[in-house]
Amino acid sequence: MTSKIVPLSPNLTNENLLKTLVENRTVYNLENCELNLFETYQKSDLVPLKFNDLVVTSMLKGKKVMHLYDKEGFDYLPGESVIIPSNVEMKIDFPEASFDNPTQCLALAIDSKKITDTLNFLNEKYPKQGQNNFWRLDENNFFFQNNAEMANIINKIINTCQSTSIFKDTIADLSLQELLVKIVQAQTLKGIKEGNSQTSNPYLLQIISIIRENIIHKINLKNIANKAGMSTSSLYRLFKNELGISPVEFIIIERIKLAKHYLKDKSIYVKNVSYETGFENSNYFIRVFKRHEGITPKQYQQLLNKD
Repeated sequence: MTSKIVPLSPNLTNENLLKTLVENRTVYNLENCELNLFETYQKSDLVPLKFNDLVVTSMLKGKKVMHLYDKEGFDYLPGESVIIPSNVEMKIDFPEASFDNPTQCLALAIDSKKITDTLNFLNEKYPKQGQNNFWRLDENNFFFQNNAEMANIINKIINTCQSTSIFKDTIADLSLQELLVKIVQAQTLKGIKEGNSQTSNPYLLQIISIIRENIIHKINLKNIANKAGMSTSSLYRLFKNELGISPVEFIIIERIKLAKHYLKDKSIYVKNVSYETGFENSNYFIRVFKRHEGITPKQYQQLLNKD
């Protein structure tokens, strides 16, 4: 149960203006993208949907169950995003949709040339270190949670598409570039956390290995940077460019992941978990855990062991 950032939800369509109760669609067309807002007001199963371009979807209200590729259906909730390649059909269940509890989801279809041009620009202007380490979208990491930066960009794109500004195509293009950067970073971070990252940056992989080997101890970033043959400021830039977070934030994520493993044991004390995972202060551990997971370590432990 990880804390997620939900983009601001636009106003729902007036009931009298609804064209359908299942995936009622409002479209905003710009030069290089198309913003679709979908609303559903009744329970439905296996509703098909497909786009000609790659589409970034993000849940705003309610719950869906998504069926993609040959994978088992998964819950799709506010604060989460899914990337679907062009011409790939998704099938969607709406198990809880009603007029009192509608679903609302955005689907941002992005022109393929815009994606290619943006990734080429990033690879030329901000080349990554490591052999075959390029800015690219990873179709295997298609499901991830929004952080605050990504939610803010989505909000900006919604507002731009709905505006009447004569500059909105230009403003939207800048936001699309920013969104693609954040998606690549989010995918890389998710891949590293799950052990299936496609990054080949030797410095990043080396540093992550050192951090994980020393996660229960006090970590000195200057010493880690020296081992990798770089300055501390270069270390921070590396993490920000590749993952979108600082090395300190990454260390906290790794410690919380380890803490969640320990908390599976219903007999272990939260205070002991804080020390076993490298936190020097149990009160700080509890605050950080709640900020990341939405609940306290004790509540997480009770949730896992409620049976």
